[in-house]
Amino acid sequence: MKNETFLKRLYLDSSIVDRLGFNPYYAVLQSSLGNTLLIENDEFINLATNNYLGLADDIRVKEASIKAIRDYGLSICATPIAGGACKIFQEAAVLLSKFTGVEDCIIYPSCYQANNAVFKVITEKNDLIIVDHYAHSSLVEGIKAASCKFRPFLHNNTSHLEELLKKANDFEQVFVVTESVFSTEGSIAPLQEINELCNKYNAVFIIDDSHGIGVIGDKGKGAISCISDFNGIYTASLGKAIANSGGMIGGNKTIIDFLRYNSSHLIYSTAIVPSVLGGIIKVLEIIEEDFSSIKERMFRHKKTIQEALVAAGFSIAQSETPIMSIEAGNSEQTLRLAYEFYKNKILTTPFIFPSVPEKQGRIRLITGANLSDDIVQKAAMLIRSMK
Repeated sequence: MKNETFLKRLYLDSSIVDRLGFNPYYAVLQSSLGNTLLIENDEFINLATNNYLGLADDIRVKEASIKAIRDYGLSICATPIAGGACKIFQEAAVLLSKFTGVEDCIIYPSCYQANNAVFKVITEKNDLIIVDHYAHSSLVEGIKAASCKFRPFLHNNTSHLEELLKKANDFEQVFVVTESVFSTEGSIAPLQEINELCNKYNAVFIIDDSHGIGVIGDKGKGAISCISDFNGIYTASLGKAIANSGGMIGGNKTIIDFLRYNSSHLIYSTAIVPSVLGGIIKVLEIIEEDFSSIKERMFRHKKTIQEALVAAGFSIAQSETPIMSIEAGNSEQTLRLAYEFYKNKILTTPFIFPSVPEKQGRIRLITGANLSDDIVQKAAMLIRSMK
């Protein structure tokens, strides 16, 4: 075979899944995110996806998406800068800005793309980026693409962050980067304290609110609603609680205008499709109207499942979010546990090295607000039987 030396680089170690006879990744769904999922023609209880508010299969959202297709077609077939910024693109950006509390924003095809885009454009060689040690891959990859130096601070540790800020006087500009909600464990960053340190040391605060938007803060409006005097940059996924796809970067108009004309990830990517934009607009309307009742269901379901997990003897990370995270051990132990859930027709999300540190595997469970009480009680019963 040609290129054998090159292909050896691409060897994928599948020994664990071969031993288990089970691979939890790339499960093929045969249904929408309804009350149950269909996988391999079997019904599963969905505790895996990030459909926090349960709106991904909501008829109102689907109808709004269909209307957007009727009005604008399947795609604008252009980048935003060259004909792709249709009226609904602008309307969604205005509503997202108002909802999240930023002056202006841009919508990217994904938040991974947004996070990859921002650092290279706004930083210069003599700058410094200080980033939470547990930051998402999209942030880390974006930071590595920048020309400046970067340093990690201990996870959610504001004392260590301040130590690094005190030593950063020789840099032209300092940026501090964190997620609002850390998705593998469900912890919430000390946002107000970090913001105060950024203001004190003249650093630019960059928040990835992908698992916070629609979930935390005043009426689900996310991280900025938890902070006073925020002057930084905000990014978020629109494919989790917002139940569509895409990502956003928000901030003051000067920052956003600069990105509009300098961010290659935006300028050279086909604009996000109208159906998604229509869905985003409708989800924001639903959150504005119904968040309190949706939140009550979401956390009621979490309480039921979490009590069952504790009763079954699982070690659960503490979280004030809908995320439940089982501390599962090494990679093989984690996948083996995911298989036990799978055999009980419960779909979960396992995290193994290198997504998490060695021997710190996690099984994440999220109960969407759309799940019925009967389905959640059934899941709880099955979990208790795993003791």
